[in-house]
Amino acid sequence: MGTNLASAARVEPLYDGPLTVATLCSHSSLQIFHGARTEGLPSLGIAVGEPPRFYDAFPLARPDRFLSVAKVADVGKEASRLRGEGAVIVPHGSFVEYVGPEAFQNLDVPVFGNRAVIAWESDREKERMWLESAGVEMPRRFATPAEVEGPAIVKYYGAKGGKGFFLAKNREAMDDFRPTGPYVIQEYVLGTRYYVHFFYSPLSDRGYRVGDGSLELLGMDRRDEANIDELYKLGAQEELLKAGIRPTFVVTGNVSVVLRESLLPQIFDIGARIIERSIELFGGMVGPFCVEGIMTEDLRFKVFEISTRIVAGTNLFISGSSYSDLVAPNLSTGRRIAIELKRARSEHRLREVLS
Repeated sequence: MGTNLASAARVEPLYDGPLTVATLCSHSSLQIFHGARTEGLPSLGIAVGEPPRFYDAFPLARPDRFLSVAKVADVGKEASRLRGEGAVIVPHGSFVEYVGPEAFQNLDVPVFGNRAVIAWESDREKERMWLESAGVEMPRRFATPAEVEGPAIVKYYGAKGGKGFFLAKNREAMDDFRPTGPYVIQEYVLGTRYYVHFFYSPLSDRGYRVGDGSLELLGMDRRDEANIDELYKLGAQEELLKAGIRPTFVVTGNVSVVLRESLLPQIFDIGARIIERSIELFGGMVGPFCVEGIMTEDLRFKVFEISTRIVAGTNLFISGSSYSDLVAPNLSTGRRIAIELKRARSEHRLREVLS
């Protein structure tokens, strides 16, 4: 069964004119706007307050028009104007986090991808059920701090870029944890972290087939060092806490990586399982998503999280990556989104990629 976004049935006749790629001026907007421009699609930047000046420094990534709002939560109030612009919202981490999952679900503007997936990503209980039922190996989970055995990491719900994560090297260290919201406790797996950037097209009829579409690998990044750095962190947090400094694990940058080629079959199998199960659970995913995991020393990839939209690590590859260059030259995730929108419009299949 292919992806069927039934809630998007109203989208097909909604726009007779050109589609406008729209997103919040944050996160990965530069490559989203650049991708739209490269493919000849108009773009619209949603800015909180005055449009950011830094876009003037990047003429090839500056949106064609801006829409200013007092706060991100006001985007829904501008739905009529956005529809008048022929806007298609491209969600990213900042957009979803600041608007909120519920408001995002109810946004009365077409969204690229299946917005139903956000409910599964933002709720870590549902996310785990989805991934485990897909046969994906994950770190062990502890229901309470008392169950912790060995190193553990505490994560809050939602897309917060690592803010507030807490690392404990043993059960005793969990006594210092002070929760500030809904959270989960996971086994802290030693290994090398990889963030794998996939794109699923329900329209494609070639390539690595999954369901009725195709799965593409567009890039890969890393936000941590290898094993020695992971071991270092286990002791570093304890010393920092003694000094009155609480680590936040906020991501400030990304590093491009290439995986051993012999490990690619395992990575593609994981991506395919996730897509196939998503089709069964909520109608499937469309477009970019990121599988975040750790490759252990025995070469097993344990997935600790999934981001069901474009992630900031793709910003490394505006001119393409070692993987996307083998799909098409100079292919960024932002440009790949624009290509999918153009194809959907030309083949009268917008309902398959919008919700």
